[in-house]
Amino acid sequence: MTLLEGLLWLTLNVYHEARSEPQIGQMAVAHVTLNRAEEKQLPVKEIINQPYQFSWTLNKDIPLPDDPDAFFECLHSVYLALQTPDFTNGATHYHLESITPYWASGYTYVAQYGSHKFYKQ
Repeated sequence: MTLLEGLLWLTLNVYHEARSEPQIGQMAVAHVTLNRAEEKQLPVKEIINQPYQFSWTLNKDIPLPDDPDAFFECLHSVYLALQTPDFTNGATHYHLESITPYWASGYTYVAQYGSHKFYKQ
């Protein structure tokens, strides 16, 4: 996988998971994705497309961004995340604050950025 392909997949993940979030929340989602890739020694595209990891990939048809302004905001957030030390303290998971997934009790809460809560093992 090329660097450009990894950048595109990371931006698509932030777009579909956090485009309505403030920049800090978008950057945190990027860090989680990068942390998972590093932890599992897999390319970003493979991490994003693992079954049941990111809700937007559950559909076999990958949706294209329909809001160019939001897509470019997400690209900017990814660019900043790539230049910023991981402020999530190694978070590998997150969820909306309005739900409590079964797995959350088995992870250590790190912080909340926007409407997502972040966790690590």
